[in-house]
Amino acid sequence: MSKLLYDLGINAPLQKTLNDLEITFATDIQQQVIPIILHQKEDIVALAKTGTGKTAAFGLPLLQLVDTKKDFLQTLILAPTRELAQQIYANLVDFAKQLPEVSIVLISGGAPIKTQVEALISTTHVIVATPGRFLDLLEKNALDVKSLENLVLDEADEMFQALKEDLMPILKALPKERRSLLFSATMPGELKEIVHNYMSKNVISIHSDTAIVGNTTIDHQYMVVEPIEKLDVLLHFLNSQEGGRGIIFCKTKAAVNKLAKNLAMRKISSGALHGSLSQGIRDRIMEQFRNGFIDILVATDLVARGIDVKELAYVVNYHLPDTHEAYVHRSGRTGRAGAKGLSMTIIQQEEEAEIADFEKALGIQFKTVSKANAADLEWNNTLVWAKKVFKTKPNREVPEDVKHQIKTIFHHLTKEELVDKVLANYLAENK
Repeated sequence: MSKLLYDLGINAPLQKTLNDLEITFATDIQQQVIPIILHQKEDIVALAKTGTGKTAAFGLPLLQLVDTKKDFLQTLILAPTRELAQQIYANLVDFAKQLPEVSIVLISGGAPIKTQVEALISTTHVIVATPGRFLDLLEKNALDVKSLENLVLDEADEMFQALKEDLMPILKALPKERRSLLFSATMPGELKEIVHNYMSKNVISIHSDTAIVGNTTIDHQYMVVEPIEKLDVLLHFLNSQEGGRGIIFCKTKAAVNKLAKNLAMRKISSGALHGSLSQGIRDRIMEQFRNGFIDILVATDLVARGIDVKELAYVVNYHLPDTHEAYVHRSGRTGRAGAKGLSMTIIQQEEEAEIADFEKALGIQFKTVSKANAADLEWNNTLVWAKKVFKTKPNREVPEDVKHQIKTIFHHLTKEELVDKVLANYLAENK
């Protein structure tokens, strides 16, 4: 049975903010974690999929535990990507609106390091950071961590996979008496080793009961295609999802750029997101996506970790991910907060055997979907072309006398006749 967050021991100032944010009921992970953080001292290892309310699970009680009479850093929250760090920071700032004396600072790449150093001169109670930038400041002696009380590692599986070289020096520099809270969607072998070496023997393990919710809210599908028709199949799928927003995942930055270019050529509303883009560009694209100015993101796995956008209709795995963990994070972008979602995977024949491995490892079931036939794909491409023409802005550089001559050629045609001729010309050129 769902519990109210108030029943878990959340204090009055935080409760007022939650009421203002219209957050009332606790998720499974929040019900399990919040009382432990508030009333016990043990380390925690919590396994929970994305979209289950992990930020509030650790953020609310840790904000409540901040002692504003102390002028030192009390809580450090590490996240693998700038986007995720920014998202956590924004959530904590929202939660702490009734706690004006609590100081929260964001430290991540993409922003001037001088500005962040200056922000740390004043009393800082909570830091949200990416490992790389935090380590930079630690090595510059811009941080004092000797009295740190709480360490949170969010999306820990991804962090140890991609950022281990930055993370290990940080762990060694932090006081041993701290409390560590590790949140992860999966528990690969390397992460178990870290738990053994860097967390207390009395660590509390929590497994959030999200399997039923995940299986009922996300529809996992796949279709088998020939390499030459992959883009056409994707375009047909996107047309079937018109009006909905989604994310298309690719394995590499080069693949993201190539696909985004193909969509842009067809004037399909989309934006590319990968680690080689500057933070300013990534922020601008995310703002456009969140505000509905673009409908589709084409992204790599790592940068997508911080994408928390409500009401995503679908995700597309344009390339099958390398790991089961990556699929969990990809599919978890849709079907959030109990909403229905679709995870569509487009694969080639030789990859089909891998689907069974994903089903077994993740406890999910994929539905096979037949691809559109050649005729449907061709007609869909015609519709894509028509929409492209519709969205094309007039060329103001065409001389007026040329425009007049062209209009003279077409002036005796009705609208229907003109459409028929233009369409026939398109089809003849694209046989």
